[in-house]
Amino acid sequence: MKKYLLLFTICAISFSSCKKGDSFNAAAQAAADDASIQAYIKANNITATKDPSGLYYEVVTPGTGDYPNANSTITVNSSGKLLNGTVFDTESGLTIALTNVIKGWQIGVPHINTGGRIVLFIPSALGYGNEVTGGIPKNSVLIFTIDLLGFTN
Repeated sequence: MKKYLLLFTICAISFSSCKKGDSFNAAAQAAADDASIQAYIKANNITATKDPSGLYYEVVTPGTGDYPNANSTITVNSSGKLLNGTVFDTESGLTIALTNVIKGWQIGVPHINTGGRIVLFIPSALGYGNEVTGGIPKNSVLIFTIDLLGFTN
């Protein structure tokens, strides 16, 4: 019985001494992301539109024809970077279902037609959130330049 009590005490001490992780405040992060995006847009003299989701976008070239929708499979050229200019992705001729990409793309890409170009300023909640993904730090605002080459529904 004493060894069980000792084991229980050791476990209790171990668990109580574990450092609790940082608590994440989504509202504070959203506000910080929005302020960072607005500062970037202002500093770079960009005219962008804010979507109700918190995404900002600039339609550089609208393109022609129909618009893709949430269920479309798109073919794009794209490049992704962080606000500090670090490029983390470049794709040419990528074909992917919009259902398989980050929420920022799902919201932003349907704002252009085939042949269009859009720049998306994606708050972290619509990107990779509070997780490190590849070389992208957690809570990163993402900037994607996307050329929509075509799509199917």
